[in-house]
Amino acid sequence: MKFAKVLVASSALTMAVGIAHAADMAKDMTLVSWGGAYQSSQQRAYTEPYMAKNAGVNVVWDESSAEAVAKLRAMNEAGNVTWDLVDVVAADAIRLCDEGLAMEIDADTDLAAAPDGKSASEDFGDLLVSDCFIPQIVYSTTFGYRTDLVGSTPPTDICAVFDLKAYPGKRALEKRPINNMEWALLCDGVAKDKVYDVLATAAGQEQALKKLDSIKDQTVWWSAGADTPQLLADGEIVMGSTYNGRLFSVIEEQKQPVAMLWDAQVFDLDGWIIPAGLPADRLARVKDFVKFATDTQRLADQAKYISYGPARASSAPLVGKHADLGIEMAPHMPTDPNNAKNTFLYNYEFWADYRDDIDAKFQAWLAK
Repeated sequence: MKFAKVLVASSALTMAVGIAHAADMAKDMTLVSWGGAYQSSQQRAYTEPYMAKNAGVNVVWDESSAEAVAKLRAMNEAGNVTWDLVDVVAADAIRLCDEGLAMEIDADTDLAAAPDGKSASEDFGDLLVSDCFIPQIVYSTTFGYRTDLVGSTPPTDICAVFDLKAYPGKRALEKRPINNMEWALLCDGVAKDKVYDVLATAAGQEQALKKLDSIKDQTVWWSAGADTPQLLADGEIVMGSTYNGRLFSVIEEQKQPVAMLWDAQVFDLDGWIIPAGLPADRLARVKDFVKFATDTQRLADQAKYISYGPARASSAPLVGKHADLGIEMAPHMPTDPNNAKNTFLYNYEFWADYRDDIDAKFQAWLAK
């Protein structure tokens, strides 16, 4: 009888601690992402189900991921970090972690195990590229083109971007050096396995910028992932780079006369970082959300809305049809064998080391 009383008391204490912990968690979360179709997929797969399970929680979105590093540096310097969770590419996660601006995580404690019991660290595997990085998706940056503006010979090679004679008209490129510099060197005769060796030198950087000079006056520079799909839909450009999921949206959902140019698509990772130094209540809420939002089912669910591959091995077999269109999603993934015949592997460490210097040089070149 005494044991039973102790057991009841212990259970009551555990419940009370759990209730107190829940009460201590902040109700508001500011999540930072990229806007457009990608953010919509996060809302449908992550935040809407989470809010349904956690009454009263309010999610505020900020679409500043492209400026995440600079803004987190400024917030940290001011001693006022207003963001709770930030979606960044892997190279930016490495930089933020190295600078102490992102919190280190223990994958096997902070993230859910796979349904078969496999630990999170095993399930995510090599995609845990930083102690602070919580992977969500594998995506690629590639090109879309207007099928009605390329004549009878649609482009099949990345270097069509630099061929103004065969494909006249405006292009769209991201307003940063990443990917643009690599493509420029590839199309200036540098072997794929030598690109980063060349780009590490001042001469190589000048070579890439000189190649980009050849199309600079015919280029629209974008900052948001939604820009190129809109420019393509409006017929303002003949081709442009963006994330493969954004192109999926304009092609399959909007039925615009646009096609994919998968050649030399650049594979990359995207995921969350938790800003360092959050107060206890906000940190508790964020960690609770992250554990939910990066479990096997949630990452598979995101692929119902956008053509990005889930970062967990256990999620891949669960990828099925698009939630609204009813089409199989696997053939639209960047990792599909038909799409991945000639890929370019992004070097996270290189850009973590060289980003600030090359950024400055690139922006100075843009301003000329």
